[in-house]
Amino acid sequence: MSRAMGAAPTTPPTLDSGHPARRRRLAPLEPVSAGARWLLGLAFFVLFFAVWAVATLGGFVSPTFLASPITMVQEGWLLFTQFGFLHDIGMTVWRVLGGFILAAIVAVPLGIGMGAHKGVEAFLEPFVSFCRYLPASAFIPLLILWAGLGEMQKLLVIFIGSVFQIILMVAVIVGNARKDLVEAAYTLGATPTGIVRRVLIPGAAPDIAETLRLVLGWAWTYVIVAELIGSSSGIGHMITDSQALLNTGQIIFGIIVIGLIGLVSDALFKLANRRLFAWSALR
Repeated sequence: MSRAMGAAPTTPPTLDSGHPARRRRLAPLEPVSAGARWLLGLAFFVLFFAVWAVATLGGFVSPTFLASPITMVQEGWLLFTQFGFLHDIGMTVWRVLGGFILAAIVAVPLGIGMGAHKGVEAFLEPFVSFCRYLPASAFIPLLILWAGLGEMQKLLVIFIGSVFQIILMVAVIVGNARKDLVEAAYTLGATPTGIVRRVLIPGAAPDIAETLRLVLGWAWTYVIVAELIGSSSGIGHMITDSQALLNTGQIIFGIIVIGLIGLVSDALFKLANRRLFAWSALR
């Protein structure tokens, strides 16, 4: 008994070991600095292009199936200098923004109405949920019949692919508003219309803006599908022509350009959201 009482207490083994700062860096949900985030993101791209270069320049993959990074850059230069690729980029950006803005103009008010009023939700939600599962590409034959092969057909593909997603997501955001704020507004004499205008919409605005940012990324997938059929311009049209020529360098360059434009638009959307809803970071 005396030996047991005099023995030094032992601490049970823990899963964490090593330097405390290192453990903190590896902890779940532990944030990283802005500089580290940029370096890690850049490191992945460097690794990706290194593997791509080794696979193609080393002869492990046939150029017919996958062009090398050097060939891709050369083909991209030719696209800009000889084939008017800037015009194709401009047309694609215009189609994405046009279809997306039309979808947002229709979807945001409907989503707010569904989220704020349960009767509106009961009326619209079954139809919107049904349409949400319909692929936008399936409507292309009908849209060609209804709108021809012009710009309206492409805008409608993006509209159909985006509008139902936005409606449901906005409805969920508005419907999850804090009930205590609503009750407090009623106590202070607010009307139902005032509740929507002064409580629900301001409270949901930052999340609605974030939803629009996410759906804008989906719109880029729809525009390429729309441009693959019956189009005489746009990045999708260029990719289709390059496929016929087995020019994988131009195909890959077009895909990379889409990704770069998406990154830029996403960064601009985030910046605008932070400027418009700076107070949301304090929630």
